[in-house]
Amino acid sequence: MSTRELVVLGTSSQTPTRHRNHNGYLLRWDGAGLLFDPGEGTQRQMILAGVAATDVNRILITHFHGDHCLGVPGVIQRASLDRVPHPVYAHFPASGAEYFARLRHASAYHETATVIAQPVRGPGVIARARFGRLEALPLDHPVEAYGYRLVEPDGRRMLPERLAAHGIAGPRVGELQQAGRLRVGGRTVTIEEVSEPRRGQRFAFVMDTRLCDGVYALADGADLLVIESTFLEEDARLAHEFGHLTAAQAGRVAGECGVRRLVLTHFSQRYTDPSAFAAEARRHYAGEIVVAEDLTRVPVPPRRRLAAET
Repeated sequence: MSTRELVVLGTSSQTPTRHRNHNGYLLRWDGAGLLFDPGEGTQRQMILAGVAATDVNRILITHFHGDHCLGVPGVIQRASLDRVPHPVYAHFPASGAEYFARLRHASAYHETATVIAQPVRGPGVIARARFGRLEALPLDHPVEAYGYRLVEPDGRRMLPERLAAHGIAGPRVGELQQAGRLRVGGRTVTIEEVSEPRRGQRFAFVMDTRLCDGVYALADGADLLVIESTFLEEDARLAHEFGHLTAAQAGRVAGECGVRRLVLTHFSQRYTDPSAFAAEARRHYAGEIVVAEDLTRVPVPPRRRLAAET
């Protein structure tokens, strides 16, 4: 059975705390591993979470503030130490290419892993892979920043009862999926007769930003939205000044964009009660809210039938 889940490696903002490491989020998606914003200490958090270097296929950096990238040296060096056999692609704002080069070669080591830098030079699709397409959209932060979105292609769900009614089973199901039609008992059965539309799943990752068009575009229809909520609404002025969101704003985005599961993270150390973030977001969003904690796992919600979606 395929696994689609978020492994939370760190949830603090600029300053880590005794209970919250700098950022780090691994999205497991059908055998692929996408590591977002590895902050300082990510390599150790991976060990504690049971994440191996071989689990990482892509590194995605939203921007080059330390709490989102200072873990890059350890992660990349560990990939070489463990002789990761597959290429690791790294996506990051093109304006920070020099920072990435410095982080990648922050110290001497024997380089055996293949790391392929793919700077993001503007909005749009940055990669296509078997899991779908990766998109990047600009955010509004004091330095260049991008949010990321994974979009699985739409497909079709085969309906066992209809397949059985037409006498289609075993390898012939695969033939029908490949060709779109199949000759059975003197007539042609089309795939539309034995299946229903299946909407591809979507994951969105939004870090340090003020509210902007990119936030809403990334979150639109997301099954799982990971979004910063650095401040509470009482400090909305500070949030805007420093280029961040409040929990209330994150909740409004989720509510307006039809998000199915909302993950709040990137908390300022000034707050001691994590439940306050959920309470604030709840005023604007009726769906499931997860206040992220280090080393926890958040599953991507199971699929819904297309007919049940609005």
